[in-house]
Amino acid sequence: MINLLPLEFVLRIIHLNNEAILLTNRLQNDNQGHSYILELTAQGRKKLRGRRKTLCGVDLLLQLPRKGPLIPGDLLLGANTSQRVIVTAAIEDLLEVSASSTLELIQASYHLGNRHIDLEVQEMNLFLESDPVLKKMLIERGLFVRSVRKAFFPEGGAYEHTHAN
Repeated sequence: MINLLPLEFVLRIIHLNNEAILLTNRLQNDNQGHSYILELTAQGRKKLRGRRKTLCGVDLLLQLPRKGPLIPGDLLLGANTSQRVIVTAAIEDLLEVSASSTLELIQASYHLGNRHIDLEVQEMNLFLESDPVLKKMLIERGLFVRSVRKAFFPEGGAYEHTHAN
């Protein structure tokens, strides 16, 4: 006969052994404070399952419902709601693309979209993950490209619905 332990008891044992904290829930824009900071890239914010580390090195195990990517400001919780983890956007190496006309910027968006490249679209600029091949292509098309470091917030796909919508 196998005895099963209650999940809360198992979580206490895991935390006492300095193992990963299991996180299974998220709240939006909760201003009640946090215990840990989870800094994630744009790609990392799309992955809702798996192991991560907080800024101070605490291991986390994400098993979150699939409800769109994490958004900076989301608060992650497990069975022990006193251990609250806030999501922040990591600084990333990006390319900033600008053009001398709106049409050129729209054309660049089209060509990058054909390659399924994640894009952050602003009124006068595009941002994408740093890539030397794409940088060369954009420069050859007459666009202005420079390397920048900032948090990356790409557009969601046409069929992607997030909990922020």
